[in-house]
Amino acid sequence: MAVLRRREWEPRESAATPEACALSRRALLSGAAAAVLAPSAGFAPGARPARAAADAAAALYPFPRNDRYTVRRPLSAESDVTTYNNFYEFASVKNIWKAAQRLRTGDWTVTIDGLVEQEVEVGFKDLLARMPREERLYRHRCVEAWAMTVPWSGFALPALLDFARPLSRAAFVRFESFHDPEIAPGQRQGWFPWPYTEGLTMAEAANELAFVATGLYGKPLEKQNGAPLRLVVPWKYGFKSIKSIRRVTFTDERPATFWNTINDRLYGFWANVNPNVPFPDWSQKEERLLGGEETVPTRLYNGYGEYVAHLYAGMSPRRIFF
Repeated sequence: MAVLRRREWEPRESAATPEACALSRRALLSGAAAAVLAPSAGFAPGARPARAAADAAAALYPFPRNDRYTVRRPLSAESDVTTYNNFYEFASVKNIWKAAQRLRTGDWTVTIDGLVEQEVEVGFKDLLARMPREERLYRHRCVEAWAMTVPWSGFALPALLDFARPLSRAAFVRFESFHDPEIAPGQRQGWFPWPYTEGLTMAEAANELAFVATGLYGKPLEKQNGAPLRLVVPWKYGFKSIKSIRRVTFTDERPATFWNTINDRLYGFWANVNPNVPFPDWSQKEERLLGGEETVPTRLYNGYGEYVAHLYAGMSPRRIFF
């Protein structure tokens, strides 16, 4: 007789999604079905093509939930997650969600280059159509010591690796965001090394937890959350999860990254969540749950050690962060 043993962080099925969230997902799915079954295939008089394209993208959501990736902690409120954001391209304050609406995502393309069989520039919509789409519940931990729990929609990063077909000598993946100072005032600050870049080892990128998010709460990503696609690596501090990705480059050299370039003493390349390595001005032993003042203990690798600890075997505790 097979015995199913849940991991300690897995909830009962009934506890994973609050009732209100489940009802809103059903309403969204019903609306998408109604749009698909509408008798008219053309645009309504006066309809804007951009709005029609956005509606078509929304009709893809919600993606099927992958119950292998879930959490015991309650989901954070969508209103908190979409209004409390770091996006230095627009400002260094948290309430940048209005400013981020300047981001143009309608004709977004992603360039895949470097050590690959063939370099390619692919439209976001075409890329998404090629990927196995799913939803995962993940914890997210910022180096600033706040945390949230969210339902990401998107696809596994290993699926993107399969699409890119990197050469065997590729050892790292470099991610690059957009660069457009006309619409992103933060990029006019010359002391920052724009565009925003991040990097992973090939082993990290191939890990099953590594994820490319295209949606949140059963809908396409909001611009302030990194539309149209962002990296999600839940065992690392949030600054590793680069937003609005424009380029993915495979290389045999460890890439320079945005925050590591600014201050390599504070912001390491690895940046794994580690309660035992304090930031200079505060401890990392606890984290504040977004939307309130409740604090909980921080866990090594943000609680995902069983998936990723083997990637860092033999490294010192400080290097796990740096």
